[in-house]
Amino acid sequence: MGLLSSAFLGLFAVLVAVLAPTVIHLIRVGGPFLTPNPTVLGAGQGPIVIEDTIHCEDVHHYRPADLLFTACEDLKATRFDWFPGLGHLDTKAAGRGSIHVVDPKVCDLFYNATRGAYYTVWSGGILTSSILYSQTFKSTRLTFENFESGFVTHGIDVIEDPERADAVYIFAINHLPNPEYSPSAPTSAPKARSQIELFHHILRSTTVQHVRSIRHELIQTPNDITADSPSSFYVTNDHYYRAGLLRLIEDLWPFAKWSNIIHVQLHELQAEHATSALTASVAHAGLWNNNGLGHARHPAELIISSAMGGELYLATRDENNTLSVHTTIPFDTTTDNPSYYVDPFASDVHDASGLVVAGISQAVYMPQTMHDPDAVDALQVWYAKPTRGGTGWETRLLFEDDGTRIRTGSAAVLVPVEPERVEGVKKAWLFVTGFLSENMIAVQVEL
Repeated sequence: MGLLSSAFLGLFAVLVAVLAPTVIHLIRVGGPFLTPNPTVLGAGQGPIVIEDTIHCEDVHHYRPADLLFTACEDLKATRFDWFPGLGHLDTKAAGRGSIHVVDPKVCDLFYNATRGAYYTVWSGGILTSSILYSQTFKSTRLTFENFESGFVTHGIDVIEDPERADAVYIFAINHLPNPEYSPSAPTSAPKARSQIELFHHILRSTTVQHVRSIRHELIQTPNDITADSPSSFYVTNDHYYRAGLLRLIEDLWPFAKWSNIIHVQLHELQAEHATSALTASVAHAGLWNNNGLGHARHPAELIISSAMGGELYLATRDENNTLSVHTTIPFDTTTDNPSYYVDPFASDVHDASGLVVAGISQAVYMPQTMHDPDAVDALQVWYAKPTRGGTGWETRLLFEDDGTRIRTGSAAVLVPVEPERVEGVKKAWLFVTGFLSENMIAVQVEL
């Protein structure tokens, strides 16, 4: 064997050693060899279908009021024609989405060991568990005030109004068609001109008031939002390219790290024009397909997802509003909009606080299924918490479905169940939604 051949084989061996773990991980995330194993649920564990929650990409648990907020598409056909988040740019938006509130505590479920059955508490009386499915976890559609625009939904965030405790601000991505686009001159302007909508909502009311629209040239392919105040937020651009071959390369090639995260500072909340009274800057770049954003363990820490990379990153917000990634947590599916669960019943013995993230478990089939309103897409929901000693993170599968109970998984949150109602066991209601799901669902899980 010649010197050149030996050098080539040596280089090949090095490349295999370096790339093999990445390739294996990507195969797991794509799921071509996965056989979905739907989670078996016991009596009283669901799934509970939340009606009137069609194609809700994101969901947030606003803990101070114990309410869930989500933005939905409302019409099943809309997302398959126009949704820049999937590269669907064939027609203009045909529908108008909405913002919903779900109350996860209308009635509580508990287990009576003596009777060997689940019961619910409703206005002080004990009802049979069958009532749970028809009288709790209702979705309330909020009526817009001062908002007549089209509304094609994606990621959202919900934060407290610092001036009144009974109100919140809601940030929501809106994927509008670009009025400057012309089919006769398709290279003159992109088809989509996405922006952010800022709303204000008085808790327990049935309306949501539009505050202003937010648009900037750095916000090109927005996916998810995390706000640290009504005037400061981060938004991900999940792709550099909106459509075509180069967008596909971004999805498939792990070294196509062209997406970024933008920080936006609003100088006026009541600005008349979407582009006025704001500044924007790149907070982080160099991640592959950065997608979802979420609040983490403390106000200065954020969760970032790499959708096709199947990873979550923990990042710290610096003084100049840039982000510094300090932790990477891998999963075996795509990762979408993450959330952080705070265990209100934590003790020195058992603290169930941790990260929750949903993803598609067979993403390899998405190029086919995402154009089919009647297809199914399998999903998994993962839970991660620090290992003992805090040196790493342990991950566990919380819920899995083959796409028949719920299609796709893009966001999930946990709502705790009081331990005394389930004989001291740490349990929570897991709410799962997807960008192509016809309804959000809730299932009870043990933590």
